[in-house]
Amino acid sequence: MKHQNTRQCLIFAHRGANREAAENTRSAFDTALKYAIDGMETDVQLSRDEVAVLWHDRFLDKVGLPDKHIDDFDYAQLQAMNFAAHFSPGADPQGIMTLKEFLDAYRTRCRLLVEIKNREWEIPSRHEIKVRHTLDMAGTVNNDAIIVSSFNLASLAYAHRYRPEFPLVYNFEPEQTLEDARRVLTEQPFLHGLCLPIESLDDAMVKLLRAHGKTIAVYTCNSEEEIDQALQSEVDILISDLPQKALQMRDA
Repeated sequence: MKHQNTRQCLIFAHRGANREAAENTRSAFDTALKYAIDGMETDVQLSRDEVAVLWHDRFLDKVGLPDKHIDDFDYAQLQAMNFAAHFSPGADPQGIMTLKEFLDAYRTRCRLLVEIKNREWEIPSRHEIKVRHTLDMAGTVNNDAIIVSSFNLASLAYAHRYRPEFPLVYNFEPEQTLEDARRVLTEQPFLHGLCLPIESLDDAMVKLLRAHGKTIAVYTCNSEEEIDQALQSEVDILISDLPQKALQMRDA
């Protein structure tokens, strides 16, 4: 199907090419760049000794520690773990990647969407440290070459006070509604946009966000139906575990 879009939808690899290599590792990001992707999405958490590292999950099940969090360990301990073993026993061992390593390696090669994972068990001061570390390392950005997102609206409000010029996107939960979006956009006009679950994307949501001049990002579009829906809605950013499929459909 040929999509007659008036705006170019950008395709972002979700945690890198996570179907081909262990997510949020250098291998996953390098593999994603073999495709003509526009950007990559990743997740930031904080080690016990306050190093910003890339990890999505609440727990460390994938490294054999199902009752532990990232912040139960110092960076050196995390670096000694094998964060690729869960993907394939034969994969080359890889320690955890830091946000600094990620930014240094990829910021000149594609756009980046960095999600700050602030958890309910963390004290607020650690939330703020994570925000400051992320924004300080990102530095000055041109337009939206690097976007920071979070499901934690208070963290984004703090980020805006800390760096008013930085593009910040609020991640919506599936249960949040059009009325929630309308309220958030009214109360937090600094937001660069919303990142929506694909099941929340409809004409009314698109119309609302466009009326406010906001960026529309959508996660996680993997089936042909989901990808097609996002493309037909002319979203700005489509996040997928299968970026090659999304690229093929967009450019068909």
